[in-house]
Amino acid sequence: MAKKKTTKTRAKRRSLEELYEEIGPVATFVRKRRKELGYTQAQLAHRCGLSAKFVKELELGKQTVKLKTVNQALAFFGFELAPQELRRVREVT
Repeated sequence: MAKKKTTKTRAKRRSLEELYEEIGPVATFVRKRRKELGYTQAQLAHRCGLSAKFVKELELGKQTVKLKTVNQALAFFGFELAPQELRRVREVT
C-alpha cells in the first residue's frame, strides 16, 4: 500500500489591521508589543507569570479570558484595562 501524503495547511498570516478587526484592540496590542520585544508567547507568559495557553488565547481574542489576568499581561507593558466613558454618536430619544 502506498502511503497517503498529508499536507499541513498553514494559516494565512494576517495584518495587524485584519487582526484588530477580527479579535479586538487588546489582543492586537499584546501580540504587537510581544513581537516588538522579540518574545515568543511562552517567553511572554513566563515573564508575566501566566501560562503560554493563556497568552495564546488572549492573542486569539478568546471571549472568556478574565479581566484580572488580562491586566496581569498588560501590566508587563505598563498598561491596564479600565472603564472609559463611551462617546455617544447620537442621543437616544
